[in-house]
Amino acid sequence: MTRRYGIDTSVLVRLLTGSPASEYERCERELIALVERDGAEVFASNQVIGETFVAVQHHYGLNGADARSGLLSILTSGLVAPLNGRSVIVALKASGGAGLFDRLIADEYSRAGVQVLTLDRQMASLPDVQRL
Repeated sequence: MTRRYGIDTSVLVRLLTGSPASEYERCERELIALVERDGAEVFASNQVIGETFVAVQHHYGLNGADARSGLLSILTSGLVAPLNGRSVIVALKASGGAGLFDRLIADEYSRAGVQVLTLDRQMASLPDVQRL
């Protein structure tokens, strides 16, 4: 049976920023060992992806486009995958209109079969989102 792991925000931030270098190298080395040696799967949840998106902008000065691009690179690298699959990749690639957090929120509710309600016009433009 394949072991499955979920990472927290600290791991994804390290992978995205490479800082501090010693922690990044250890983190990457350990994850590679899990995936390549043990055949494990490693995932990042929507919450971890969203928190990382905000953290790297606030604490590391990345702009939103660079944060999205970096997350997209990591989450398609084969080392860490988005827990919610392809829809997260689509959200990271999307530009204009609703923001990344809105897209991740809508994705999470959609997976649970829940209709999303919002007061935000841009978020309301997403599929399965209704404006109050």
